[in-house]
Amino acid sequence: MAAMKQPRGRQEPRRMGNAAMVVTMLVSLCVLTYIKARYCSDPFPKPAEEIEAAEVDEDYDSTRYKLTGPIGEEDFDPTRPTCYNTSKRSERCAAVGDIRVDGNHSKIYISPLTRTWRTKPYARLHDAVAMDDVREYTLVPFGGRNDTAVPPLCTVNHTAPAFLFSNGGFAGNLYHDYTDVLVPLFTSTSHFGGEVVFLLSGMKDWWNDKFTPLFRLLSNYDVVDVDNDREVHCFSKIVIGATFHRAMGIDPSRSPGGVTVADFKRLLRRAFRLERAVASRSGAPRRDRPRLLIISRKSSRRFLNERAMARAAAAARFDVRIAEPDNHTDTPNFARLVNSADVMVGVHGAGLTNMVFLPSRAVLIQVVPFGGLEWLARVTFKDPARDMDVNYMEYNVSLEESSLRDLYPEGHFYLKHPYDVHKKGWDAIKTTYLDKQNVRLNLTRFTKTLEQARDLLPTP
Repeated sequence: MAAMKQPRGRQEPRRMGNAAMVVTMLVSLCVLTYIKARYCSDPFPKPAEEIEAAEVDEDYDSTRYKLTGPIGEEDFDPTRPTCYNTSKRSERCAAVGDIRVDGNHSKIYISPLTRTWRTKPYARLHDAVAMDDVREYTLVPFGGRNDTAVPPLCTVNHTAPAFLFSNGGFAGNLYHDYTDVLVPLFTSTSHFGGEVVFLLSGMKDWWNDKFTPLFRLLSNYDVVDVDNDREVHCFSKIVIGATFHRAMGIDPSRSPGGVTVADFKRLLRRAFRLERAVASRSGAPRRDRPRLLIISRKSSRRFLNERAMARAAAAARFDVRIAEPDNHTDTPNFARLVNSADVMVGVHGAGLTNMVFLPSRAVLIQVVPFGGLEWLARVTFKDPARDMDVNYMEYNVSLEESSLRDLYPEGHFYLKHPYDVHKKGWDAIKTTYLDKQNVRLNLTRFTKTLEQARDLLPTP
C-alpha cells in the first residue's frame, strides 16, 4: 500500500504547482487588464458627435468642391452631380438654367435637369432628430422629351443667384444657430459679394429679425420666406444647402475665397457695430480693470453662488457684469455687452456661443460640469475658441462643487462611474450630467482661475 501511495504523493505537488501557475496567470491577466483600462485606454467611449466631428474631414471630397476659376463659378461646375455631400453633415445642390422656385409646394423646377432630386438644406444630415424638423425640397426636371412636369409660370424674376437654406432642425438654440446655420452660410455665400438672394425655409420671424444685421451684409436683397411665399421666384442659378466644415469653424483651404473664422468675426463686428477689436488687462478705455462677464442660466447648470462669485471677482479687481441671454434677448445690445468684456465665464451651454462677439485675445472660461464631459467641452467651445483668437480656459467642476452630490447618495453609480454612463449614449449623458446638475464654485479656486485669466490678457 505504501508503494502505491508514493506515486500519488509525487503527483499532488505537481498538480498543486500547475494550479498555482494557472491562478498566477489569471491574476496577472486581471491586473494587466485593469492597468490597461485604468491608465492606457481612453476612459471615455467616443460619443457619436465626437466621432462624427473627428471623421468629417476624412469624408470630404476635394474633387467635388473646386476652388479654381472665378470666385463663385465653382458652385456651378457642370461636371459634378446636381446634389452631393460636402461632408457627413452637409449636402449641396447647384444648378444653372431655367429655375422656378415654388416654395409653397416645396418644389424647384429646373431645366435642364436629368432626374428628380430631394434635399433638406440644413447642415446636420447625421442627426435624424434634427432633420425631422427640416422641410424637404424636390428638384423637378422639365423641358426634356420624357419630362411630364409642367412648371408654374414665373411671377418674380431675379438677376442674382438664389441660395436656399433652412432654420429648422435645432436652430433657435444659439449654439446650433451658429454651428448648423450661420457659419456654414457665411462660408458658402460670402464670395457672392452680396449678389445673392436668400431663400429661407422654416422661417421664424423672431429668428430672422435676430440675425437680419448679418444677412444684410451677406445679401443685398430681403430674405424670402420661401415656404410661405405664394410667388414663383425665377433664377438662372441656384445653390441649395450650406457646407459644413467643423463646429463653428471654417477650413480656409475649402472655402471659396479662402475665408476664415476671423473673417466671420469681422463681419459680425460690422453687423452689430462692435467697437472693441482687442481685449486688455486694464479693460476698455477709461477703465482701470478688466471686465468679467458671467453668463447666467435659469434652468439646469446654474451657478448656485453667482452673487458670491461676483463679489469675489470684484475683490480681485474685476469690473463684473452678470447677464442671461435667451431667445428674446436684444442681440445687438447683448453683442455689445459681450464685446465690452475681457473675460467671459459660464457653465457649458449655448450661452457660451456669445464668444463670437468677444474681442480678440479675450479669455473664455468654460465651466465643465462633473461627469467626464471634457470631450464635449473641447468639441463645442475649446476648439472653436482657437480659431476665433480667444484664449481658452477650463474650470472642471469637482463632485464637491456639484449639486449631484446632494441628488444621489454617496457611492451612487452616477457619481462613481461616469465613464460607464457614457457608454449608454448621449441621452444618458444629457439626462444625468447636464439636465440635472447645478454648480457651486469653490471661491478660492475661482479667484485663482480669474488671476490666471488676467495674466493671459494683453497689456495696453
